[in-house]
Amino acid sequence: MKKLKYTVAATMMAAALPASAQQLSIATGGTGGVYYPIGGGFAEMINNHIDGAQATAEVTGASVENMGLIMRGDADLALVLADTAYQAYTGTGDFDGRQIENTRALASVYPNAVQLVTLAESDIQSIADLAGKRVSVGAPGSGTELNARALLEANGVNYEDFTPQRLNFNETADAIRDGDIDAGFWSVGPPTSSILNLAATRDIRLIGLSDEEIANAQEVEAVFAPYELAAGMYDGMDEAVQTIGIPNVLVVNADMDEELAYQLTQLLFENTDELIAVHPAANDTTIEFTMSSTPVPLHPGALRYFEEVGAEIPDRLRP
Repeated sequence: MKKLKYTVAATMMAAALPASAQQLSIATGGTGGVYYPIGGGFAEMINNHIDGAQATAEVTGASVENMGLIMRGDADLALVLADTAYQAYTGTGDFDGRQIENTRALASVYPNAVQLVTLAESDIQSIADLAGKRVSVGAPGSGTELNARALLEANGVNYEDFTPQRLNFNETADAIRDGDIDAGFWSVGPPTSSILNLAATRDIRLIGLSDEEIANAQEVEAVFAPYELAAGMYDGMDEAVQTIGIPNVLVVNADMDEELAYQLTQLLFENTDELIAVHPAANDTTIEFTMSSTPVPLHPGALRYFEEVGAEIPDRLRP
């Protein structure tokens, strides 16, 4: 996707920031995923380009935990999966009874792919074959677990059918390598370092989804979309693998200062090349992707930036 052409001249970080914005915390995920390098890269961009602001990327349990951090004001920005952000905003799913109405977005950054990995020698060929196996469903409080559970339950597979393990990405890779589990889920922007490292030491296989399994998952989660993992993405992966993808959203609290939100959004889209240099997932960080994929309203500061560059903003993204 090509970037939207700007209709106004860039005026990077012209206004002074409020004192309260000088120390910013970005909630990410585990070090073996994409959230941490993306969050760390954006923190470095903030430090280099926004006068008076210092940002730090924090290791967390990812999406679900990150929404709690935003709600409590323990993080200023957070990367979360679209379904997690939507459930938090609407008070549905895992956020039933604990709605976070102040959820706002600055952007959708890139899509995740649900990746189910096992060893090449395994007899697991489909999600139905997970029955009776030891399976990592992701770290506690992670979007990976939300996605894995939704995908499995939509296709008639429940936690009672296998032995679930709640491991982060690096722990999942180590456990597969050592034979402590039979398979593991990742919901992350591909390629991800922990799977790359696993594939460099053991022969692995990624488990694909059928058209019917994808359709079943989409009935449960509207943010799911078909996604193809390209052949050669990991060592030994000779053919493309069909799975599902979910957008990742950069969220903030509605209480964030409007000028700060504006500058952060401007920074992200006018210096995207710096983020791509950190991780190729940022190739999808475009205004078009944000307009089509963001599941919650935009922060007024972000809206101001998108209006200035002439973006077509859907009504659903206006608070």
